[in-house]
Amino acid sequence: MRIRKTPRRSLALAAALAALPATVLTAPAQAAAGTPPVDFVELPASPLPPGHATQAITVTYRNSSPADRTVAPQILIESPEDGPFLDPASIRLDLLSPDGQWCTVPLASQTGTLYTQLIPAKLVLHGHHTLTEHYRVTVVAAAPVQGTVEPRVALY
Repeated sequence: MRIRKTPRRSLALAAALAALPATVLTAPAQAAAGTPPVDFVELPASPLPPGHATQAITVTYRNSSPADRTVAPQILIESPEDGPFLDPASIRLDLLSPDGQWCTVPLASQTGTLYTQLIPAKLVLHGHHTLTEHYRVTVVAAAPVQGTVEPRVALY
């Protein structure tokens, strides 16, 4: 009976792979879940629409590289510099889903900025493909609200 020896390099590689967290070995969008973006692509900003009006926002980003890239579209809604801070309950943000339905996107708030979460928005954009997402923002507050809508795309 022949006994086959496993080279030490293979054993060391197997041990190293076993020690890695499972997220490292999964799809790029999942692997990058806990890592911060390396850059942002800022898209043109616009003022919030007047009370109870709806404004369309289109986020478009082209991956000009041949390699796949993890990206996440994000909408920021900035309060005026002189205040008052915007309240998430004053603004409704909707995203057009692939099946043509508008879905409300929750807004978080930090120091006068309302924003959409990055992690749920992450996706892998294949090389030389374009991401296009359609949003609509509506001011639902009774009192006049001022601010700026700033779309961007996070790059991982």
